[in-house]
Amino acid sequence: MFLSPIAAQAARLLQELGVEQHMLSGGELAAYSPIDGTQLARLRAHTADDIAAMADRAQQAFIVWRTVPAPKRGELVRLFGNVLRAHKPALGALVTLEAGKILQEGLGEVQEMIDICDFALGLSRQLYGLTMASERPGHGLRETWHPLGPVGVITAFNFPVAVFAWNAALALACGDSVIWKPSEKTPLTALATQALFAHACKEFGDAPGGLLQLVIGGREVGQALANHSLLPLVSATGSTRMGREIAPLLAKRLARALLELGGNNGMILCPSADLDLAVRAILFAAAGTAGQRCTSLRRLFVHEAIYGNVLERLKRAYASIPVGNPLEEGTLVGPLIDRAAYQSMQAALQQAKEAGGAVHGGERVLADRYPDAYYVRPALVEMPQQTELVRHETFAPILYVMRHRDLEQAVRLHNDVPQGLASSVFTTDLREAEFFCSAAGSDCGIVNVNAGPSGAEIGGAFGGEKETGGGRESGSDAWKAYMRRITSTINYSSELPLAQGIVFSAD
Repeated sequence: MFLSPIAAQAARLLQELGVEQHMLSGGELAAYSPIDGTQLARLRAHTADDIAAMADRAQQAFIVWRTVPAPKRGELVRLFGNVLRAHKPALGALVTLEAGKILQEGLGEVQEMIDICDFALGLSRQLYGLTMASERPGHGLRETWHPLGPVGVITAFNFPVAVFAWNAALALACGDSVIWKPSEKTPLTALATQALFAHACKEFGDAPGGLLQLVIGGREVGQALANHSLLPLVSATGSTRMGREIAPLLAKRLARALLELGGNNGMILCPSADLDLAVRAILFAAAGTAGQRCTSLRRLFVHEAIYGNVLERLKRAYASIPVGNPLEEGTLVGPLIDRAAYQSMQAALQQAKEAGGAVHGGERVLADRYPDAYYVRPALVEMPQQTELVRHETFAPILYVMRHRDLEQAVRLHNDVPQGLASSVFTTDLREAEFFCSAAGSDCGIVNVNAGPSGAEIGGAFGGEKETGGGRESGSDAWKAYMRRITSTINYSSELPLAQGIVFSAD
């Protein structure tokens, strides 16, 4: 059987990563590469009926795993990180083949997985509680944290493995089992990751079966995951629409939701901004990953005094961005994930023109070379004002550029969107920087000064406010989402004084 070069490369990588051949054919779910549109595999999809058996298995794994000392749980995560180190080139290349991001970004995504494993390893010895002074003599008061239960993780196509690791590494260190539903657009990287985790479990020796399970399928299996009573937490990353579907299901059964949804991220350029620095930051944040990051820059507010200069610099920079096959050296922007993403981008650009916007770029390129793939030139759109179109997130490389008079006006415009993920200001004025980071400044979960909105580090909690969902993943104290807290009162006296000085005696 003839395989295209992309499909043949994917087959070699999957074999190297330990994915069994029989899993890649005969199913109803087709996996494609956005690089050239070629089919890579046909997988068997799970059904909603499969979720119940998987949840039962996850619960049994949890019952065993929760009693394993946390530092030993951290040892499994350490081993997983080492396996990822050994297979970083192969898994990173597979990310590029399946998600379309340039090779260095694919490798960088695997590095994020390694980094969060290191973080979770240290965390396994730092699941701290509190000891507090009791108002009652002879009493102690303390808080401790315990494993929560099986955790559902739903991830999106644009970061097919890193976001899984943000959740899974912490959940495993915290004592939970994991059921992972990847995007139906990127199932192969998930199969490879599961195979690598199985390798780590084998080296670990006595990890319970079912500690990490993989659900392949579309919306219906994601909904079944959210509906299942054995999962006290579901972490879901994706569109705001997806979040609106998942959240009521979790709320109905009073389960926890950790939601990472849309981001219509903005940047403000003040008159004192270092423009050399700013233009570089804008270019990566707006065009990197073909504009398919939740933290991609979508709105740019430029002070009127520097607007003309900035616009000319951006036009020159945009005209020189290398768009092409993400496997080829020198490419900075790869393809959109599929035809639907391309159509959504073109519809937004047409609406921008109708609203008085001046569109630079945005056209399809390389269609003769890749007729079944969707490469576009990143679009720069001069908008007279912030319209409803601008307030809506289009998951594509479109940057809307607008003027502002002063920082207070720019912040009002910046915050006047439903989303609240990432934000940025470029200024060398200390007062402006501090204002932007203050309670009266950006209303986002990520607030950067003299750095773009994208490229978050795993050491800080990742997430946003408003329609972004309010969840936090990765570093800081995000581990608490995967655990349950208990408050204990210890009476080490021979008396029984009551709180608040209450006297209640039958004597």
